Amino acid sequence: MNITIKNIAEQEKMRVAGRLAADVLDMIEDFVKPGVSTSELDKICHKYITEVQEAIPAPLNYRGFPKSICTSLNHVVCHGIPNDRVLKSGDCLNIDVTVIKDGFHGDTSRMFFAGKPSIKAKRVSDIAYESMWLGIKELSNGKYLGDIGYAIQSYVEKNRFSVVREYCGHGIGRNFHEEPQVLHYGRPATGIELKAGMTITIEPMVNAGKKEVRLLPDGWTVVTKDHDISAQWEHTVLIKDRGYEVLTLGKNQR
Repeated sequence: MNITIKNIAEQEKMRVAGRLAADVLDMIEDFVKPGVSTSELDKICHKYITEVQEAIPAPLNYRGFPKSICTSLNHVVCHGIPNDRVLKSGDCLNIDVTVIKDGFHGDTSRMFFAGKPSIKAKRVSDIAYESMWLGIKELSNGKYLGDIGYAIQSYVEKNRFSVVREYCGHGIGRNFHEEPQVLHYGRPATGIELKAGMTITIEPMVNAGKKEVRLLPDGWTVVTKDHDISAQWEHTVLIKDRGYEVLTLGKNQR
């Protein structure tokens, strides 16, 4: 398994890419409201990334993906393709952004609500958010991938929701997806040992109902089989000798 350890210069470039990705989500927040289409949101993000940040939207043309961001709405788990569907009041939307700057990737996603969400939608989003942070807090030199998965899975299931198994976090750097795969379920002290200088994403997908998902015929969009709501949050994180550094914190995030 070829896991890249970033040197000091590479870590700084990851910080820049991470900040830019977070800035995109900060910027787009005010545009997420009833009446806007996900295609419009994609166009706004594309223009901001390419013209303001002078960066590259990594998803565009990645393995044939046709847009610059992923927009996963309500029961869409991940990799939703922006389209002409207009947001309605109460819709919950995950926007996933990856920016390339000076050859390095910053990857992050957040949940947004068009109008007031249902109690269930707000709760599954909150649980996904807290589970992401519980996974992040396990990160440090000498810990294991299984520690991350166990922290996330045990918290989600304690709250009677489920963790998607088929999709996971990943290493990231010069490449969009690098080793290792970062599962959001598992057992403590199992899997790859974490090393300072690794950069990975933590991005649990949490379903309000059952964990099973299916891939739509477009080859990208993943939905819950039971059509219940799904939520996801994601950060890119640098592992340090003691603890971690989150590279994609937004202006109002802890």
